[in-house]
Amino acid sequence: MPQESLHWIDYAVVGCYLAVIVALGVYFSRRQTSTNEYFAGGRSVPTWAIGLSVLATLISSVTFLAYPGEGFSGNWIRLVQGLAVPVVLVGIVWFIVPMYRHFIGLSAYEYFEKRFGYFARLYSSLAFIMAHFTKMGSVFYLLALALASMTGMNTYHLIIALGLVTIVYTLVGGIEAVIWSDVIQGCILVGGGLICTLVLLFGAQAGPAALLQRAWENGKMSVGPYDWSFTRLTFWVMAINGVFYAIQKYGTDQTIVQRFLVAKSDKSAIRAALMGTLLCVPVWTLFIFIGTLLWAYYQQPAMQLPAGVTGDKVFPYFIMSQLPPGVTGLILAALISAAMSSLDSDLNCLAAVGVEDYYRRFKPDATDRQCLTLGKIIVVVCGLFAIGIACLYVHFGGEAVLGTIFALYAIFSGGIAGIFALAFFTVRTNRKGLTVGIVACILFTAYALLTSTKFDLGGPEKQRILDLGRLNFSQHKYMLGVYSHLVLFAVGYVASFFFRADKDTRQMTLYGWLARRHV
Repeated sequence: MPQESLHWIDYAVVGCYLAVIVALGVYFSRRQTSTNEYFAGGRSVPTWAIGLSVLATLISSVTFLAYPGEGFSGNWIRLVQGLAVPVVLVGIVWFIVPMYRHFIGLSAYEYFEKRFGYFARLYSSLAFIMAHFTKMGSVFYLLALALASMTGMNTYHLIIALGLVTIVYTLVGGIEAVIWSDVIQGCILVGGGLICTLVLLFGAQAGPAALLQRAWENGKMSVGPYDWSFTRLTFWVMAINGVFYAIQKYGTDQTIVQRFLVAKSDKSAIRAALMGTLLCVPVWTLFIFIGTLLWAYYQQPAMQLPAGVTGDKVFPYFIMSQLPPGVTGLILAALISAAMSSLDSDLNCLAAVGVEDYYRRFKPDATDRQCLTLGKIIVVVCGLFAIGIACLYVHFGGEAVLGTIFALYAIFSGGIAGIFALAFFTVRTNRKGLTVGIVACILFTAYALLTSTKFDLGGPEKQRILDLGRLNFSQHKYMLGVYSHLVLFAVGYVASFFFRADKDTRQMTLYGWLARRHV
């Protein structure tokens, strides 16, 4: 039977982890005397630490809970997206990293302004803000929901407590506290996953070989189906989605681009990006493998699951029912660290975007001290806002609120990878053509969402807001993100030929960068 409450040892383990993280923020607080230190760590952070920080930033509590749930309920198909990321990154990291380090001060979206004007910077930075506000609230909500179900603690209290801890060490310690806490959190996360894997493999009566054989024979380690249908979840849907995810994440996401800037040199930044990404693949594999082992583990006659425990609920049930005191606390610390390692990056990067893309843009005579003060205020405000959003999820029901927010975000922030592709891989594209592409992307995304997503409109069953019959968007929802980037790229490129070319910005494209390297 699962523990009805945590053992005092578990509370001690989690308490020690939280105390160490806060102490780390306090330790680095004395260095935070300028925006360069607060947002870029003085551009002197070691390569290996940045790499582990990239890993921890990309791994959140969603991975900790959702991947085992996917491995338990289905197969390994959702791992395909992650496998596509290093393939793309290996091809473009040699150009993207030095380009950003050369052309921007701190914000990734400064590059888009230099290439296409301020509207491109505004659209892309607002997309980042919307995405990460949405993400922070959902991460807090999912983390607190899981911890509440495992420990019986109040969900609101968990959201507020963990949120405040995250705000405190991010606020006082800046990007250095974020990166070094990410190092600790990444190690705890991987260690927790390995412990659970070993317990599942060697704690089962059937033995490791029998568990693996049962899972293999039942197709639990497959990444199929492999057909070319885009109307359902297939290998190719996930692979194509992974390509665009990689371009958007490493080409436009401030949480990753900012990691490029804290390194000592271009080579250091490139190595860190590769290290973080290549480490993500085995970690993603580890957690989906845990789900597969959970499925085989609970196929044993003596290990039946209670009614209602399935999918994402199985891993938390296993943690509370099969792990001894102390180890349970360590795994809970790993779950908390998975969330915090993502949230602290979001807070610091949102502050950087607020200062660089808005405050300094409209108040160029602001002193560095004023910018630093505003950045810290933004950290607090964004953190409190995320806590409030998570509490609203709890109050109104997470599924309905999350669905609405993600739909709005998808409509008004789609096609960011398309903007990057136009900026980096084309020369003739201009700002007016890009604006036409953005409008086309917004209209397409709105059409696809409104004709494919069913909402509860008060009737006996869910209905589409816009029903066009045979013209409804019928392909898998993951393809919507792919098409939004393609629509923006294609329309923006063609439309550019109807307008006069901008000033020469070839030096900010791949071709200009290659030419300069060969001079």
